[in-house]
Amino acid sequence: MIEGTSLGRQLDILHRSMDASLLRQNVIANNIANANTPNFKRSDLNFESRLAYALESSARKPRFQERTTHDRHIPFHKPLDYRDVRPRRVLDFATTAKNNGNNVDIDVESMDLLNSQLAYQMMTRSVADSFARINLILR
Repeated sequence: MIEGTSLGRQLDILHRSMDASLLRQNVIANNIANANTPNFKRSDLNFESRLAYALESSARKPRFQERTTHDRHIPFHKPLDYRDVRPRRVLDFATTAKNNGNNVDIDVESMDLLNSQLAYQMMTRSVADSFARINLILR
């Protein structure tokens, strides 16, 4: 792929976000499937906030340049590479919405699923538009 370019980076970020969106849809589907299971605790996926933090940390410049004199010294500012960010499944064990110990709310899960599907469609459209621009330039 076009890894070194900004287009390559944009497509890589979109690819990772699309993978996370599909994983989120599977997590939400599992939550909905277990909506009436006693003591079932819903899960969520944490990816976008961590990705945003990684992208921000690579753009942020430290206020002053630290000086380390040994390889084992801990730097003050170590940017997080966005390629190291992985989706994390988080279990919501602190809440209970029903008398049977289950905390799945079908309305919330349905809305989350719809939002995830719409985000995925927007990302696929963005990828298609990027390749359409490349195709237009190559003609």
